[in-house]
Amino acid sequence: MDRDELIFQEYKMYAEQKENFIDRNFRTNRFYMISFVAIIFAMIFTGNVVFMERLSATLLFSLIGIAVCILWWMNVDSYNTLIKIKFANVLEVLEEKLPVKPFTDEYKAIEEFRNKKIFMFSDIQKIIAVVGALFFFAVFVSELSPIVVRVFEKIVSLLGVVKGGI
Repeated sequence: MDRDELIFQEYKMYAEQKENFIDRNFRTNRFYMISFVAIIFAMIFTGNVVFMERLSATLLFSLIGIAVCILWWMNVDSYNTLIKIKFANVLEVLEEKLPVKPFTDEYKAIEEFRNKKIFMFSDIQKIIAVVGALFFFAVFVSELSPIVVRVFEKIVSLLGVVKGGI
């Protein structure tokens, strides 16, 4: 095998790895989207379930939802970074040794497209994750507020008993 053929085989293998990585990224995003929807349904169907006389299932599911949304955002960001830096740069370097540079041309076209301030799919995923986290946080606060008020009322009444007893 001559040098050009070896370079082409490495390029081909790396391009296939990039596609497999992108497929794994889509599967990961599908997992987070399904988890997001499942948590919302769980909150809806377990809205009246209460643990330990105070903690509701909705409160617990909202915490889980916040965590899932944060992890989702982090995964989208990590995959984008790895795809842009690791794979794009490596393939671009390999393409310098080839007569045609499809990934370099594709990357330049994507950058020109992004410079027009149009949302990419990953941007939409990040927005969904942030909006979801805000939604779950709002639910968490609304579920936690009555608990905090009850605890505060008990503290005030205990202070009144202690102060009145002195």
